[in-house]
Amino acid sequence: MSVPAGLPEPEVLVHTEGRAGFLTLNRPRALNALTHAMVRRIDEALTAWEDDPAVTTVVIRGAGERGLCAGGDIRAIHADARAGGTATEDFWRDEYRLNARIARFTKPYVAFMDGIVMGGGVGVSGHGSVRVVTERSRVAMPETGIGFVPDVGGTWLLGRAPGELGTHLALTGTEAGAADALLTGLADHFVPTADLPALAAELTRLPAAEAVARFARPAPPGALAGQRAWIDDCYGADTVEEIVRRLTDSGIPEAKETATVLLTRSPTALKATLAAIRRARTLDSLEAALDTEFRLSCAALRSPDLVEGIRAQVVDKDRDPHWTPPTLPEVTEAATEAWFAPRPEGEELGLTPPGAESR
Repeated sequence: MSVPAGLPEPEVLVHTEGRAGFLTLNRPRALNALTHAMVRRIDEALTAWEDDPAVTTVVIRGAGERGLCAGGDIRAIHADARAGGTATEDFWRDEYRLNARIARFTKPYVAFMDGIVMGGGVGVSGHGSVRVVTERSRVAMPETGIGFVPDVGGTWLLGRAPGELGTHLALTGTEAGAADALLTGLADHFVPTADLPALAAELTRLPAAEAVARFARPAPPGALAGQRAWIDDCYGADTVEEIVRRLTDSGIPEAKETATVLLTRSPTALKATLAAIRRARTLDSLEAALDTEFRLSCAALRSPDLVEGIRAQVVDKDRDPHWTPPTLPEVTEAATEAWFAPRPEGEELGLTPPGAESR
């Protein structure tokens, strides 16, 4: 796609080649962080391609060398939260609907999850039908570190990981490399980064399954398989406090380090996240999980921890957030439950009909 001189490049490059439609997230300086306009553009392209017989496969990838997408535009969310605006809720409403659409898309949707894939980046890749990771992949839902909760269907994905691996990733925000992403169900195939251009070329002429099979390789060893025993034991507890106690008392250095990490996260976000992961396991659909996540996200937007977490991690970068309340015992069960409360009439995401949320 050529751009007239003097005009900025589009934030999403959209083009077709052969039998494939390509979506390239194009904000490399911002690690391809999603804006509302980008979400709308992806949705428009999917609408055009879904009924186009010439397009049999969709491919999403990121511009630059650093990754597919680092999430949403955190600075914009911070400014909107401080101002008490509604732009972020409007963005999430369209973003979560896009996540659901990707999961139900009727043609192969191939995600190149190369490099950093976090937050909203998981939302536009992790629900695809063909998810490719590389030796550079760093897949994570790091929301508790900014006073937020896993969204974009993250609770649905992580709630279905083996044992308590998803709980561990959700609470800590730990990055999963290629093997760990495959183990936890966040990805399907490993392809070396150097082979992605050739894979993209093959996708223009071959069915997606056949093209990927030509390049898929065994992934280098990961970390989580060897940590499964203590993760399942410690994260099987009913409360965050008990999880931290088990980690601390385990006698396993890695587990003790993890306890220290958890105690740096927002106590309110930790409790809401644990409850969300456990509830997601009882749900029948991604749509139901997204409906719940929308309630949680909107609650977080009005809480002090999200503004403070983004300030500490992204704006001032002092890495010293002051959470409200500051400790786990001070976050009551009632306070956590309030985050799950239905929103006023007309303000729900509304992807699932009433009464169809859980089995």
